[in-house]
Order: sequence, then C-alpha cells, then structure tokens
Amino acid sequence: MELFRKTVLPILAATAWIGASEFFRNEVLLKSHWVDHYRGLGLVFPSEPLNGAVWGLWSLLLAIAIFIMLKKFTPLRAALLAWFVAFVMMWVVIGNMGVLPAGLLYAAVPLSLLETFVAAFIIARLGK
Repeated sequence: MELFRKTVLPILAATAWIGASEFFRNEVLLKSHWVDHYRGLGLVFPSEPLNGAVWGLWSLLLAIAIFIMLKKFTPLRAALLAWFVAFVMMWVVIGNMGVLPAGLLYAAVPLSLLETFVAAFIIARLGK
C-alpha cells in the first residue's frame, strides 16, 4: 500500500495533469495553428485516437521521468530539467523536421513550463 501511495498515485496524478494540459494546449488553445501549419505543408495534422493514446503514453513517461528526477533534484531543478529534456529537445527535433509552427511557441513555452512545474509539485507533494 505504501508503494501505491508514494509512487503509483503521484505518477498517475501527474500523468493526468500532463495529459489534460497537453490536450488543452494542443487540441483546444492551439489546434488551429497546428492544422493551418500542417495544411500549408500539404499534410493532415494527426489527431486520431491512436495519436492521442501515444500522447497519453508520453504523459506517463514524462511523469515517471519527473518522479525519478525528484529523487536527485529539488522540485524546481527537476521541473526545469524535465522541461528542457521533454519540450526543448522535442521542439528542436520537430523544428528540424519542418513541422513546428514557430508562432505557437509564444503560448507553448509558458504553458509547458507551467505543466512541468505543476507535475513536479504534484509528485513531490503526493510522494511525501
């Protein structure tokens, strides 16, 4: 029971937060930017259920990474490291592939920082 309370529950709660944050940012707030950019490239923005499931897995993996980072770093440092590894590196890759609509970074940067800070707080708080 202790394993569930200190490990599984914090990771699942952070996963739910990350997933909700990603959905809000990319499917509600910035969807038109993605769709227009992809249309301009002659592509269709992927938003099928399987794509959503992969983002759910990504959310779980990010929560696990933050959980592990919190074993070594303060919540602030863990959140910053997780943000850099998960988001900055992803933007470099999708920018290199030419599928990153750079105009959405004005919203994506602060919202993704908020996402990782809240996830780190959730895990640190529930994992006590």
